[in-house]
Amino acid sequence: MFRTATHRPADLPPGHSPVLAVIVDTEEEFDWTKPLSRGNRGVTAIDALEASHEAVYDALGLKPAYVIDHPVAATPSSARILRRLQDAGRCEVGTHLHPWVNPPDAEIVTSTTSYAGNLPAELEHAKLALLTDVIGDAMGRRPILYKAGRYGAGPNTAGILAGLGYRMDASVVPWMSFGDDGGPDFRAIRVQPYWFSGDDDGAGEPLLELPLTSGFCGLLRGLGPRLHGPVTRPLGMRLHLPGLLARSRLFERVRLSPEGCTLAEMQRLTRALLRDGVRVFTLTYHSPSVAVGHTPYVRSEEQRRAFLATIATYATWFRDSLGGTFRTPSEILAVLQRPGADRAPGVPADGDRPAAAARVA
Repeated sequence: MFRTATHRPADLPPGHSPVLAVIVDTEEEFDWTKPLSRGNRGVTAIDALEASHEAVYDALGLKPAYVIDHPVAATPSSARILRRLQDAGRCEVGTHLHPWVNPPDAEIVTSTTSYAGNLPAELEHAKLALLTDVIGDAMGRRPILYKAGRYGAGPNTAGILAGLGYRMDASVVPWMSFGDDGGPDFRAIRVQPYWFSGDDDGAGEPLLELPLTSGFCGLLRGLGPRLHGPVTRPLGMRLHLPGLLARSRLFERVRLSPEGCTLAEMQRLTRALLRDGVRVFTLTYHSPSVAVGHTPYVRSEEQRRAFLATIATYATWFRDSLGGTFRTPSEILAVLQRPGADRAPGVPADGDRPAAAARVA
């Protein structure tokens, strides 16, 4: 996962239109400004998921992937909602590990241990194996997509995923380091999907990485992480450089997410990445944001409606202005080309369009 020398590009077939997937961190509610606690297991926001489908996804024919953690999977009411959406063909379900609320509770809860990849290999495996079983029982099928909570993949994660039968990971945040908080360093990893090995000798079935879509916009975007690092260090923050550069449209870091990013910013990022040759995009957010009062991004009903409208407007623009298509992660897995292979079996034929359909609008 981290060894870039072993990464192999995962490309769409020639002529395939750009692809958008939605991956939702589906989790318990907690106060993001307070220390993490094992006691935070409320999942009332899951009740609002079906309304988000009615407001956004069903009309577009877009099926989000909900990566769910232990409080969600182990609570019968929330599990039933997700099972109903899954069985109706309205979503996919994967795995999201928040180690501080996931048995076995063998570690002290700290910022460092909140990144599952920092745990001893045996404990990371035990937590993920238990969660995989809980999700499999609740959903009637074992998950094949994993996204670490807090993006907390580590040196043992790839091997654990391979051993548990996972096929995809979505934990990587390109160009970003969480090292100041004890988390992983992804600065050497780019935004394009890639194949990686789950074992040391590389002999096993390759896993697919679907990185979070993020990148740089503005006249200085070519400097990328070389500029982002100094700008976000303490001196740069004291001088308010990130805000000054963003307002001047010289340099800004944007994630493809309605959480903290505007529609215009998401569109700017998409255009910039399309010009770079990126064709696979993942829009991400946290499930508590579809209800009022659980995240900093949605504090009122007006903000909730605006949040959902941003997703709908962006997805419509991606389809109608860029000629893009919507795919679930498992559909992307089927269509992406593996090293030495022309195409994986089971590819949906309607995803193929002439190359000219990839427009930068």
